[in-house]
Amino acid sequence: MEIKPLHLQGAYSLQPKLFNDNRGYFFEWFNARNFKKLTGVDFKPIQFNSSRSVRGVLRGLHFQEMPSSQAKLVGVTQGEIQDVIVDLREGSPTYGQYYSEVISQEKKNQLFVPKGFAHGFLVLSETAEIFYAIDDYYSPEHECGVMYNDISIGIEWQLPENEIILSEKDKLYEPLTKRTFNFQYNG
Repeated sequence: MEIKPLHLQGAYSLQPKLFNDNRGYFFEWFNARNFKKLTGVDFKPIQFNSSRSVRGVLRGLHFQEMPSSQAKLVGVTQGEIQDVIVDLREGSPTYGQYYSEVISQEKKNQLFVPKGFAHGFLVLSETAEIFYAIDDYYSPEHECGVMYNDISIGIEWQLPENEIILSEKDKLYEPLTKRTFNFQYNG
């Protein structure tokens, strides 16, 4: 597996090694020992989620506040998405910056999202199924979000605004500049 550190410290892009033959393919989705050896991050998922959405659905930008913040590994089992993360760690040199990557069934690539980051995705294919491995349980009272089109972040979404479909809850999130966060940067 190839693991590439991103400009947002603690976040990684992963590309599994595919073993193909005449029967199909095999790849290792995640290996905690190898991930820790290559990154220093001791990621131990305890909850696994999946979602399915149609083209244009944008879910995000979501996060859970302390003490229930979550790190997650995101992959796609069907279709293609634009996956986006935003650094919310106070004192981080990349605070408020984002990273975007197209994740697809075809490429089998994944994105590791550390604690202290907001996460969202936009479905680019007709449908997409997303798989998440998460290191803490969902906590409704700690669920939060940041406005997906906050101009201070400046995310370049890959579909026009009039094609984006949001939940009512996601429409209510405030911009980054109107929020304070309890995530600390540990440089």
